[in-house]
Amino acid sequence: MIELHQVSKTFNVNGQSVEAVKNVSLRVKKGEIFGIVGYSGAGKSTLVRCVNFLERPTSGAVKIADQDLATLSVKELREARRKIGMIFQGYNLLKTATVYDNIAIPLRLEGLSKEVIRARAEKYLEIVGLTDKKDNFPAQLSGGQKQRVAIARALAHEPEILLSDEATSALDPETTEAILNLLLKINKELGITIFLITHELDVIQRICDRVAVMENGQIVEEGSVLEVFTHPEHPTTKRFVGSEASYDIPKDVLEKYRSTGKLVSLHFIGEGSDEPALALVSRKFDVLPSILAGGIDHLKNDTLGKLLVHLKGDEAEYEKAIAYLRSEGVVVEEVQHA
Repeated sequence: MIELHQVSKTFNVNGQSVEAVKNVSLRVKKGEIFGIVGYSGAGKSTLVRCVNFLERPTSGAVKIADQDLATLSVKELREARRKIGMIFQGYNLLKTATVYDNIAIPLRLEGLSKEVIRARAEKYLEIVGLTDKKDNFPAQLSGGQKQRVAIARALAHEPEILLSDEATSALDPETTEAILNLLLKINKELGITIFLITHELDVIQRICDRVAVMENGQIVEEGSVLEVFTHPEHPTTKRFVGSEASYDIPKDVLEKYRSTGKLVSLHFIGEGSDEPALALVSRKFDVLPSILAGGIDHLKNDTLGKLLVHLKGDEAEYEKAIAYLRSEGVVVEEVQHA
């Protein structure tokens, strides 16, 4: 559905060349939700704008449904963009227009009939749950409601792809959850491919099928959300996913435990083993486990339990315990640094 081949984008800033995106290649499948996560300045926003040619790449190719956007005329590119909706952090609503007109005006500019415009506006206002707000103005809406209007406006063009540029960054946690549920609904019921960027790992784990991690304009790691969360390889990914650092445990406490044994990060996928693997470790081996912290992450199609555990025992017994945990389907990683 979306193919990026060695895409780069360079800007000229005060006479200096700034390479915002560097040789990025990605393939987003039809119907999936693909996320790009990275810190501020990683190049995420520039990359997502290259997808619909709001920013024309300096080099490389962008293909949408096998159509190379760089080969299209101005008219053809305008037609292609109608298949690509986009929502932003700032909503970009017309302040002097009602909710209904914020959706209807872009459709009028496309030359659609009044009947089609009315049908689409009503349909997508119902999908986003704002039928009762159609005569309101943006100033009368909450941040979450404004974002829902922006989503309805994007959907009213009936796109095949929806681009999301930090769409939940300005929202509180409860509203963010509601918007993410709406995106999941849109993806499932309408079959729209969603390509989103964010600096919030919670957004990725909540709704994405696959994720790529971006740093300094480059993709440094890519895979399914479960793979990336349980087996992060690049240092940037490890900082995002976290280990002991994500539990806010003081360094001196961690060093105390590390000096008397091993610290390990355990991940339990789905329902995990039928047996309480960690509880059985102390019975099967001469190792004493102590749980220091834990939690559960809810992924789009699964759950991921996380534990930070101190294992006290000699090296031989420790290795046996780790081998046993892995045989029970537990993902085990030794924590090397505080």
